[in-house]
Amino acid sequence: MSEIRNYTLNFGPQHPAAHGVLRLVLELDGEVIERADPHVGLLHRATEKLAESKPFNQSIPYMDRLDYVSMMCNEHAYVMAIEKLLGIEPPIRAQYIRVMFDEITRILNHLLWIGTHGLDIGAMTIFLYAFREREDLIDCYEAVTGARMHAAYYRPGGVYRDLPDRMPHYEKSKWHNETEVKRLNTNRQGSLLDFIEDFTKRFPQYVDEYETLLTENRIWKQRTVGIGVVSPERAQNLGFSGPMLRGSGVEWDLRKKQPYEVYDKLDFDIPVGLNGDTYDRYLVRMEEMRQSNHIIKQCVDWLRKNPGPVMVADHKIAPPKRETMKAEMEGLIHHFKLFSESYCVPEGEVYQAVEHPKGEFGIYLISDGANKPYRMKIRAPGFAHLAAMDEMAKGHMIADVVALIGTQDIVFGEIDR
Repeated sequence: MSEIRNYTLNFGPQHPAAHGVLRLVLELDGEVIERADPHVGLLHRATEKLAESKPFNQSIPYMDRLDYVSMMCNEHAYVMAIEKLLGIEPPIRAQYIRVMFDEITRILNHLLWIGTHGLDIGAMTIFLYAFREREDLIDCYEAVTGARMHAAYYRPGGVYRDLPDRMPHYEKSKWHNETEVKRLNTNRQGSLLDFIEDFTKRFPQYVDEYETLLTENRIWKQRTVGIGVVSPERAQNLGFSGPMLRGSGVEWDLRKKQPYEVYDKLDFDIPVGLNGDTYDRYLVRMEEMRQSNHIIKQCVDWLRKNPGPVMVADHKIAPPKRETMKAEMEGLIHHFKLFSESYCVPEGEVYQAVEHPKGEFGIYLISDGANKPYRMKIRAPGFAHLAAMDEMAKGHMIADVVALIGTQDIVFGEIDR
């Protein structure tokens, strides 16, 4: 009796291996994939439409919730688009702070990626290692904004506030005795910059630990080498960007090719792959973490030596100082008017992109002169990568689909906006 080998399988939309509410309809010949059809729309939150109904500055927190692993990088593109329309430039200190936090965010993103990618493929230890380092960087977010994830820190004209002079400390609790608290607070005795500098000294060793676990591990290589190969030409045609494009050997990075903020003043390299497979994309991201660490060091050195304002002096855009707001009725009215009505942005249209941890993240804004966007379109890097799933998965096994979702590093908040 002949066995029926062709059948259709639903992959997802449960979360653990699908990295979001992704439904893949897989057409199989036995366990070999003949077609992979991604279905999106299960999460749709209408971010672009919501932004068109709100004043410009009220949409900044929405940006954090797009790719909720790369929060400040999303804000960066949106804020820079508004600044282009307004014709303003933030103070140089604010630009260095933004770049430093962009790179902190890149490391945060790649740590979550390597943790979950490893877990998907069967390497559990790397997940625990990566989250150990994420905790320190999330503490930097919390120190400067009060929030551990959704920061709303970048503002048109600069940043919300300057870097704090004191790092928050752990306190004694039922989980931590005095000895443990003292150990946890060892590197928190100084400012946020001291804490970040201490992290940059420790971090290269941690990346070496990750590579010791994975890079030459024969099981890891069996699961990643030759999986999801994309040629340089095809990667460009498919609209790849970021590590997905660089993993295929195309040396394209907006921080170098179309520099913004102070990236042209900083020294760093662009890692590229050779074979365009899942293993090369892994190597590219590992080296990116080292390069980001190098950029953060340079920013810390500059910020130590150069105090100054972190917000433009234009009071139509910048909120009043807190002491003014508390002491004068005029300051209080200014505060409420700015945050409830925002400001009118000159007519025009603009596209602003940043080198997001996942690729080119762009904001296309049209203003009709009102205090809210006439139209907004978000160019999410993950959308183009997911669209290539069928081509990347063809001829591979079901288990390889999980490796491909991991190598694409997709987050559904930005794909299914």
